[in-house]
Amino acid sequence: MGLLSFGTPLAWQDTKKLADYIRSHGVAQFLHTWDRVKDRYGDELYWGDEIEYMVVSFDDDARNAKLSLRQSEILAKLQAIVDGISSSCPDHVFVPLFHPEYGRFMLESTPGAPYSNKVTDLLTVEGNMRYRRSLAQKHLKKNEIPLTLTSYPRLGTQGKFTDPYSDPHGAVSSHSLFLPEEITNPHARFPTLTANIRSRRGSKVAINLPIFFDENTPRPFVDPTIPWDRNIYPEDPEAKNGAALQDHVYMDAMGFGMGCCCLQLTFQACSVAEARRIYDSFVPLAPIFLALTAASPLWRGYITDVDARWNVISASVDDRTEEERGLKPLKNDRYRIPKSRYDSVSLYISDNWLNRPEYNDTEVPYDAEIFKRLRDHGIDDFLAKHISHLFIRDPLVIFSELKEQDDEHSMDHFENIQSTNWQTVRFKPPPIGSSIGWRVEFRPMEIQMTDFENAAFAVFVVLLTRAVLSQNLNFYIPISKVDENMQRAQHRDALRTEKFYFRKDIFLPNSSRSSSATSSGKTSPVGSDCGCDGVSNGNGIHKLPSEKTKKMRNCFPEVPPPPEEYNARKVEEEYEEMTVEEVMNGKGYNPGLITLVYEYVDTLDIDDGQRSRLFEYLDFVRKRSTGELQTPATWTRNFVRSHPAYKFDSVVSEEINYDLLKEVDEIERGVKKAPELLPEYYTGRDEDQGSIGL
Repeated sequence: MGLLSFGTPLAWQDTKKLADYIRSHGVAQFLHTWDRVKDRYGDELYWGDEIEYMVVSFDDDARNAKLSLRQSEILAKLQAIVDGISSSCPDHVFVPLFHPEYGRFMLESTPGAPYSNKVTDLLTVEGNMRYRRSLAQKHLKKNEIPLTLTSYPRLGTQGKFTDPYSDPHGAVSSHSLFLPEEITNPHARFPTLTANIRSRRGSKVAINLPIFFDENTPRPFVDPTIPWDRNIYPEDPEAKNGAALQDHVYMDAMGFGMGCCCLQLTFQACSVAEARRIYDSFVPLAPIFLALTAASPLWRGYITDVDARWNVISASVDDRTEEERGLKPLKNDRYRIPKSRYDSVSLYISDNWLNRPEYNDTEVPYDAEIFKRLRDHGIDDFLAKHISHLFIRDPLVIFSELKEQDDEHSMDHFENIQSTNWQTVRFKPPPIGSSIGWRVEFRPMEIQMTDFENAAFAVFVVLLTRAVLSQNLNFYIPISKVDENMQRAQHRDALRTEKFYFRKDIFLPNSSRSSSATSSGKTSPVGSDCGCDGVSNGNGIHKLPSEKTKKMRNCFPEVPPPPEEYNARKVEEEYEEMTVEEVMNGKGYNPGLITLVYEYVDTLDIDDGQRSRLFEYLDFVRKRSTGELQTPATWTRNFVRSHPAYKFDSVVSEEINYDLLKEVDEIERGVKKAPELLPEYYTGRDEDQGSIGL
């Protein structure tokens, strides 16, 4: 959840006065880091995951499942346990870590150390995730369970949805009609962030999701649970004055978005150039994986007509003023800004020839002075525009004690801006004084109900990055089409009913698998005898690196130059609409992402047992992509609509919510089977308590 610092946070009016100062010094810090590590090369292909949990307190007598607000107490206990385990562990064992998140009911966990590029590490991911969940579970109350839910279905309802109960009348930082102040992590960063977003915007945030119209849902739908006449804060009439839309579920606070959980993956690249290639490859893939992992159809006690969280979070931190949103002419602000600071990526950033200027086809405001400063320092147009676009945003939280910094030895001002640009993909420079290299964070995926599902998607994406880099695959389509795909990905049952713009031919023009291939007779990289640390000359010929090229063991081939007399197609001829199944399993010259990963696994030197385990994950992803297995969103909607207490009025009652979350827990533990959601070989955590040898 970004940069956690200690000190005295400034209110928005004081923060605003320092915005230009923070931006200027943030750029200086980036430039010092750039000069120091721009030529860094040969870092290992480490990666890691972040799993977020909601701690749910079950009241079996009242048949209610509430959010436990004991994060601080739980984290303190877990930290003591982890410290104890660490002191008694052999050096080769990595002990997981637990971290605070925005919601006081949330926990975040990471493996404790990055995974390597080895297949043996891939096969420990699920066990590590299970161990983390089991470790958390052992140190909760008997009635508390750490669930991996994207959104809590009854957050912000009129009933008692927190344990202990808190009244929303005291929501000082958000002024919410629905969420109490106690829902937010008490660390000064979080309430200040909430209050400053509201102050900068000039109003509360406004989130509206279309209601799912069922047989008995009123038409028009006007939410009867909104306290229309409450008049405690000046902003409260907003709902009545148009912020709450008819036929929509209305939410009004940062907590509705930042109270969501997700699965995030971070990859270290061997160099800055490779990181930029990974970044650009992830951009068009983000909507596809959002649709594949869709898990959040229930909001504020209603069934909505969406399946995913993205627009909720986007709106929940949308600090743009009316001028910046284009509702009024620019007078006091510098830019019209088309997107929230939590949104899809606006620019590709690689400087290789595959990244044609035509792909960056949307309105992207950027700070011209910062852009010039970066260009004068020798940074190329693509990366300079990326940074200067991020830096049109104001800092949202400044701690007074941390204003003065040594720009050569700190990145705090840079991270202040960088960490509050929450996009589908994030490009991350190496931290100061660390062995960590250039990284890319993949952020669109929704958290899944089970560790098996989360591990399967993590392993699949890792293998996909290796297939992309080893073959120099090309996924570029215009950013405008990626933006459109992001909206489609959130529609109800998008996995089966929507089509997405995707590139027709993903191979280089000099590859034998490309539609524009020549008859050179060169073989394809796919299927060749190559391991994870192989080196390719870019023309499909692989070899193991010699001792003289030791650093290259961690690097995939650079993109080769275009063939002589190569004429690129018109951009609009390079892509077409495909279903998720076609993107994943193939259409035309695109063999499908799953096929590419299967073929890549076939090049690895692994035994039959390892191959079989990897194929279980790939088989699950394949079945999800074809619709043979449901997304969590579809499964959840079907559960509610088939519940005996459901009145076909779009309402998710306390009783339905209780039974739903009980069912999720029992499925995760393997007590109940869910053949429509999980493959037949899924056993659940109760069959394997997640031991990783501790």
